[in-house]
Amino acid sequence: MNFALILFLLTMATGAIWLFDVLLMKKRRSPDAKEPWWVEYGASFFPVILAVFLLRSFLVEPFKIPSGSMIPTLLVGDFILVNKYTYGIRLPVINKKVIDLSTPQRGDVMVFRWPEDPSLDYIKRVVGLPGDKVAWQNKRLYINGKEVAVARQPDYLHPDRLYYSEQYLEKLGAVEHRIILDKDAPAFVGQVMQFPGRDKCLYNSSGVTCEVPDGHYFVMGDNRDASSDSRVWGFVPDQNIVGKAFLIWFNFGDLKRIGSFQ
Repeated sequence: MNFALILFLLTMATGAIWLFDVLLMKKRRSPDAKEPWWVEYGASFFPVILAVFLLRSFLVEPFKIPSGSMIPTLLVGDFILVNKYTYGIRLPVINKKVIDLSTPQRGDVMVFRWPEDPSLDYIKRVVGLPGDKVAWQNKRLYINGKEVAVARQPDYLHPDRLYYSEQYLEKLGAVEHRIILDKDAPAFVGQVMQFPGRDKCLYNSSGVTCEVPDGHYFVMGDNRDASSDSRVWGFVPDQNIVGKAFLIWFNFGDLKRIGSFQ
């Protein structure tokens, strides 16, 4: 469901009713005449829908985390807020950038439209920038030939499944964040799709090495062995970017998570 398009159409429809009433119908009604129900409801809802549309399109947008690919940073059921203007102002619905403010940086947690199906929104961490050489070999991350620093942390206990994963503190650019690895998971990347720029990636039994094309980004989940990401389906084009995630605003199962994240 394209909620942005639905909201846009509702804004246009209620706005047209409000404008039609102001410019034409109100002048023809007697002062004591009651407004038709469709005018009353349309004109009443227009400012509310317009405010939601503008807020969601240009400032912040809420999302719910549907999977565990970003554990331990984000958990299933987290409701997060996404900054829509950090990477530039984009026209709603068509997502075309009209004002360029900044670009994604390594370590950012980014929401984007999945290249394989743009009707779906994905959330991952930015690992590789345009022009970078990114390697995931033997469950270690390398950027431009240099291994990304990690520090061992206490094992992570999955509360819903009661098993442990190895946990590390990783530093990407200026961002320190936790990742988890499952020691029993293989190092190679399985079920690789055919994606644009597939020729820029080399797969082997130890993982994958990719050169990130211009205007694209390489993203990965923090749950490295349980994330379908750029290793599997390729690069994220700039035009697919939605915004930067920055806050957990609610979680029904754990109220202590409210206000955490970045």
